[in-house]
Amino acid sequence: MLPDLCGAEWTRREGLAALTRALGADNIRWVGGAVRDGLLGVGVADVDCATKLMPAEVIAACGRAGIRTVPTGIDHGTVTAILKDGPVEVTTLRRDVATDGRRATIAFASDWPEDAARRDFTINALYAHPETLEIADYFGGLADLAARRVRFIGDARQRIAEDHLRILRYYRFQTRFGADLDTEAEDACAELAHTLKGLSRERIAAELLALLGLNDPHPTIARMRTRGVLPVILPEACPPQIALLGKLIAAEAAQGIAPDPVRRLAALLPPSPETAETVAARLRLSKAQRARLVAAAERKPGDAANPRALAYHLTPAFAIDRLLLAGGDARVLQGWSVPVFPLKGGAIVARGVTAGPAVARILQTVEARWVAEGFPDGERIEAMLAEELARATP
Repeated sequence: MLPDLCGAEWTRREGLAALTRALGADNIRWVGGAVRDGLLGVGVADVDCATKLMPAEVIAACGRAGIRTVPTGIDHGTVTAILKDGPVEVTTLRRDVATDGRRATIAFASDWPEDAARRDFTINALYAHPETLEIADYFGGLADLAARRVRFIGDARQRIAEDHLRILRYYRFQTRFGADLDTEAEDACAELAHTLKGLSRERIAAELLALLGLNDPHPTIARMRTRGVLPVILPEACPPQIALLGKLIAAEAAQGIAPDPVRRLAALLPPSPETAETVAARLRLSKAQRARLVAAAERKPGDAANPRALAYHLTPAFAIDRLLLAGGDARVLQGWSVPVFPLKGGAIVARGVTAGPAVARILQTVEARWVAEGFPDGERIEAMLAEELARATP
């Protein structure tokens, strides 16, 4: 039995009350993730609003109430209301006129059930009255939410045909909320997996990383490969890599290290910088994500021997990735700041060495010893410098 929304913090936000007064309680409903997560007692950041009003009416009504709006998706009926406690997307009721699996041509609808029918899963088609918080449930979403069941609205194949990305969204939602698998959904995703090839790389990457960032996506990723879905978007992920993902997730949990989707993506790839570069380009990852993926792919068996030396040369974030992937203990790096090598070339010149390659060689040698010895203090650095100067003297 699910609780109601009366205890959900987000329903008491001042901005939502102001928006309700501006647009009229009978004209709007809270919908989607805020309603779903509120019923589950999960924290809510963003709130979405469905409305009977046309976009121009929303803008005018908000203007009269002193609420600033931004036409973020006005061609599709979406206006963002800028409220003191966070923006709210206000979208006019819609219905799909035509779809090609990547984008939809929409028309404005006249009632809530028609708008609900175009959504993906039953648990995402729950509408809450802004004042009474009464839930309108047109497709059994409350029962599915209580049973932790992720089910497409209507025919699963038809929903996927409308937007192929719903295959990946299904696996993400099933990982986050699901308990028992929905056979129709699983079969439909497997049958239509090839349609993912028509999607933009950015949309695929966003969904894949969102899935990998969840608490434990390992069983889902393994199932996606078995059902032929994962090979379409990430053919490099073979059984050994999927097993490594499971070990990585366990290590993160055991060491108290927050999950990271790029680190987990690295686990799904062989330790090959060239492969990492290829995947990063194919998924159009950011420069920072690409650098992290490649650094993880350069992991070596000896990485765990000196974690802080590794962090000194790579950055702590990259070192933590490689340590966890190598089965090492990354806790030694938590809260540790990389020290600055205090010795400068001028100090070596002051001791009689002519500026040039000889200074650079001595500096590099002392730095390497300093790192290997665990970053000792100035007195030890002076001793190491004296030893290297003595060696350099003919």
